[in-house]
Amino acid sequence: MSQSLAQLFLQATGKKVGSQVALTASGSNRRYYRIISMDDSVSLIGVQGTSRDENRAFLEMAKHFKSQGLNVPEVKAVSDDEMAYVQEDLGDTLLFDYIADGRKTGSFCEREKALLRKTMRALAVFQVKGADKFNFSICYPQPDFNLRSIQWDLNYFKYCFLKATGLDYQEDMLENEFERLAYILLQPRMHTFMYRDFQSRNVMVVSKKNEETGEEELVPYFIDFQGGRRGPVYYDVASFLWQAKANFHNELRIELIQEYLDELKKYVSVDEEEFYETLKHYVLFRTMQVLGAYGFRGYFEKKPHFLQSIPYAIENLRQLLKNAAEDYPYLVEVLHKMTEMKQFKEVGVRKPLVVRVYSFSYKKGIPADASGNGGGFVFDCRAVNNPGKYERYTYYTGMDQPVIQFLEEDGEIFPFLDAAYSLVDASVKRYIDRGFQNLMVSFGCTGGQHRSVYAAENMAKHINEKFGVEVQLIHREQNMEREFPAKEK
Repeated sequence: MSQSLAQLFLQATGKKVGSQVALTASGSNRRYYRIISMDDSVSLIGVQGTSRDENRAFLEMAKHFKSQGLNVPEVKAVSDDEMAYVQEDLGDTLLFDYIADGRKTGSFCEREKALLRKTMRALAVFQVKGADKFNFSICYPQPDFNLRSIQWDLNYFKYCFLKATGLDYQEDMLENEFERLAYILLQPRMHTFMYRDFQSRNVMVVSKKNEETGEEELVPYFIDFQGGRRGPVYYDVASFLWQAKANFHNELRIELIQEYLDELKKYVSVDEEEFYETLKHYVLFRTMQVLGAYGFRGYFEKKPHFLQSIPYAIENLRQLLKNAAEDYPYLVEVLHKMTEMKQFKEVGVRKPLVVRVYSFSYKKGIPADASGNGGGFVFDCRAVNNPGKYERYTYYTGMDQPVIQFLEEDGEIFPFLDAAYSLVDASVKRYIDRGFQNLMVSFGCTGGQHRSVYAAENMAKHINEKFGVEVQLIHREQNMEREFPAKEK
């Protein structure tokens, strides 16, 4: 009989358990718990698996990766039957959540991109060092990325997703092209570790002290690698950069691939042109594999997370098919028909609305609209009594209390803003209903310092509080930006 997680915690820490809280697991049948000592001084993650072979694969991998200096959770204690273990608690921040703002809007800030670049470099190191002196025979269920594992995944797609759509197709012709795809996928012979499910939900963001600078920095740690095996590097790159809900645009993908290749070249020889040519086949394969998983977990196991992900994967596939490989004409034809089916055409990927609110000076021109939608609302504040005509307000802006007090005691700003709220509210509501992604609202005055700044501040807060959408506030003449994040629904 397996030792309890409480017993393993005591064995690892010498402390008794104070609390044990179940953690959410999306696709796995393993159960995870955060276990905290009675004195709140120690926290570990407890894991109960359903397969001894899968657990053993994870434990052996974790031990090896740790010995190679790779960032993975350290296993602290294991039950005698290897069905349960406790490991280092890396916190709660998944990379998936860290880049949430970028995923929602498709526009990733430098902070998010910096960590994505660091993750891609870490992947290259992980694939090479993870394979060095590693015993692949312990991998579960297969030690290698081989024909059988490719056939499993293609059949996963065919039987768990494609057939479930009700689309008619000629199975012989489809199988012929599956065989052609499998042949191409098996051409690269690489002695590297293939993570297989490398995506942002399997990367933890951990704050660690840099040994050289002594400063805290964010570091990617890799988890849930128990399905890994020996295989080519392309699969993991495709898995990560074409993850259904990641919402990476092509320019960012190319930037991150280059970051990855620059790191990989430190360990192996790379022909970049050949890499890109091979990668496109893996992207197609991985996209079908993901749809198979979504079909099984969603249609058959009724897990809502996977059903919600299907429209994103279908949209990914639509984009891929625009430049589909000519090697698989019938497969591409079937996939085109599938993406155009009524149940997928009517369920688009609804990206949330982002409202950008500007203050500006008319002397310097109306702000340009980078979204290409024409600038939205522009409100002229110059009819409102101007504090700027008094010298005592020269060095203040509409964010400062003296100016706020002047405008509010004068009172002209209130009916002006009420009228603006009425117009903008109607558009925000309609934009949300229709799935529009961008709205711009600008307030101008003579110098872009007092009235327009006050109005923009209040409009940004009003929209965010009333509708819960993300609002980006830009005071152009002060060169200041502030963000009001979207509120959880």
